[in-house]
Amino acid sequence: MSRSVYDYMDWPRIEAIVYGEEASPKDVMGPRLTTEGVLIQGFFPGAESVEVVSGRKAYPMEMEDEAGYFAVLIPGRKIPAYKYRVTRQGSTEVSADPYAFSGQITEDEEKAFCAGVYYHAYEKLGAHQMTIGTTEGTCFAVWAPNAVSVSVVGDFNNWDGRGHLMHRMPMSGIFELFIPEVKAGDLYKYEINIKGGQKVLKTDPYGTCTELPPATASVVAKAAGNMTWEDASWIKEREKYADRKQPVSIYETSLDKWKNGEELTAFVKKLGYTHVELHPVMGYLDEEAGPYSTFSYYAPDRRFGLPEEFARLVNELHKAEIGVILDWTPAHFPRYAEGLECFDGTPLYEVQDPEMAVHPMWGTLLYNYESPMVADFLLANVFFWTEVYHVDGFRLDDVDAMLYLDYGREGSLWKPNIYGSSENLAAVEFLKHLNSIIKKKHPGIIMIAQEDGLWPELTDSVENDHIGFDYKWNNNWSSDFLHYLSLDPIERQYDHDQLTVSMLYAYCEHYVLTLGTRNAGELKEFMDKLPGDESQKLSQIRAAYTYQTLHPGLKMNAPGKDIPQELERFIHDLNEVYTSHPALWQKDDEVEGFEWVQLMKYEENILTFMRKTDKPEETLLAVVNFAAVPYENYQIGVPFYGKYKEIFNSDRKEYGGQGTVNPRAKTCKAEPCDERENSLRLRIPALGAVILSCTLSEKAEKKPVRKTAAKKKAEKPAGKKTASEKKIAAQKKTAV
Repeated sequence: MSRSVYDYMDWPRIEAIVYGEEASPKDVMGPRLTTEGVLIQGFFPGAESVEVVSGRKAYPMEMEDEAGYFAVLIPGRKIPAYKYRVTRQGSTEVSADPYAFSGQITEDEEKAFCAGVYYHAYEKLGAHQMTIGTTEGTCFAVWAPNAVSVSVVGDFNNWDGRGHLMHRMPMSGIFELFIPEVKAGDLYKYEINIKGGQKVLKTDPYGTCTELPPATASVVAKAAGNMTWEDASWIKEREKYADRKQPVSIYETSLDKWKNGEELTAFVKKLGYTHVELHPVMGYLDEEAGPYSTFSYYAPDRRFGLPEEFARLVNELHKAEIGVILDWTPAHFPRYAEGLECFDGTPLYEVQDPEMAVHPMWGTLLYNYESPMVADFLLANVFFWTEVYHVDGFRLDDVDAMLYLDYGREGSLWKPNIYGSSENLAAVEFLKHLNSIIKKKHPGIIMIAQEDGLWPELTDSVENDHIGFDYKWNNNWSSDFLHYLSLDPIERQYDHDQLTVSMLYAYCEHYVLTLGTRNAGELKEFMDKLPGDESQKLSQIRAAYTYQTLHPGLKMNAPGKDIPQELERFIHDLNEVYTSHPALWQKDDEVEGFEWVQLMKYEENILTFMRKTDKPEETLLAVVNFAAVPYENYQIGVPFYGKYKEIFNSDRKEYGGQGTVNPRAKTCKAEPCDERENSLRLRIPALGAVILSCTLSEKAEKKPVRKTAAKKKAEKPAGKKTASEKKIAAQKKTAV
């Protein structure tokens, strides 16, 4: 062994490398200048011989440690470009030195990550193919601040953690390493050496692709593939949704119900929805727990295909002018050995207090929002799906589990905050941060909270010191309405208030009305909740969807893909009426946009009301009948004098109904009803709804009637002469 080489080598740290315990391997194995030349070192377990190849010259390296640690001093006053030629078991491979390349995360990016404001962390953390100089490879980065050391293992190094120890960034605890020749499709994980000597394998939290479940390895892949987007006009147009004065009709579904993206796009377009809401598309492992138990936050689930296939789906939906909303689970994550739990040997992503970390209802782990880096992981995830996959909104699942420390816990099973109350202050700040920054950077992104508690003004702005969601699921409306519909029509009169109570709180929040998979279910499940024969059940579903469309709030339902053609046509026409009439959405959040005409006819199971804008001529009049009997000559009060035309009837024969319709426009009459001067008589279908538009007109004034001589004579008072009679009498008197 050369004495000069020996003198330059740091043997305690070399021993740490050999045992896989070195956290800063670049400091040891990175090439460096000495007074005698360039010192190059490398660890090649199992190698028989190693050479450094620079240009046309090859320099044999000496094995300085029998574990496979090699070194050589080559002449020169600057570090040259070089590669290793390694021989193992008679096979020779040539590769670049991973420790000769500088890190890719800048100091400013690291500071932003530590502060919880590195919204594009996904661009550096995870696995990213790149070319540095002329060398192609993949840069890996993972946050594991409490690990002793971290290695990248995969197909490219026979899953041996000794070969690719990552370099720790001291400020953040991010480990980073560029590995030459690692290519798309290579499987990998992180081998984390935790305190106590144990080593664990972990899936990449920022990985953009995974193996097909239940396998858990990450896959080197470019997020969204090489997608060429064609939705620039849609992205610009979606900014209009920032004002909450646009029609939004959402079809809820899961990708596993469709053969491909083309089938889903065609179906949603055919039915006339403005948006589709997808159950979580992120990777999950457990079929029983389902997609809401998210395992891989940055990777579309492989059950749905490769990442580029999901990108193509979003692109096609946008070209069809359909927005994409994702269900997202930032409240908790599942407990898997290769997942986020105790990621670096300590509670890193989860709540630090073990008594508060596990949620008693689900057995999952709750996120630690007090950690800026954990918050950044979730914030960057929203930006990832918005910017990489162009999605248009998020429905946050289980927001109540985030907001309340005592959610699902009884008695002393929870610990109060510093003020002695149950609010999770860190989660509140995280949600405020999320909603404010995503709207600032991407106006028009729709943020929806699924929260069943009583958190006040959840959809008021962050500027007003509230949480700042755009909308909240109105589960109270859904549960009340579905309870009412479950009753026999004869019994519904006793629960009539279940239809009307929602208008007492309709303007407390901005709401999404949901008749989706969680409450109503798809068509067959919905029908099973309703009384009557099949025809009556379908009539009630049409009436329910129509009442949902007429009620203030965004609309979301999930009829499913296998529905009768008549119901397809009904939904299409209903969505067309909704999107084309401003009265049904323009003033959803204003009291002036809704007015009862008659809400107390509980014995008849009928509601009559108006939807309005600032223009009287845009007013719509609606009658909804949840009784099992039709009304042939039903009188209702009307807001204006004019001609009323039926623009929609849920009982049309082409929808599968009985055809109890009003085919001709009708002029109202001056007959008082419902405390209004004028009224109208209509045919109202059983278990159906009618929507009417109005053409305003002035009442015709009564013209004076010209009377005939005979009529005037008949109307003359007894004993009184007319002017003609007086003239004749005077002439007779003169003649005498």
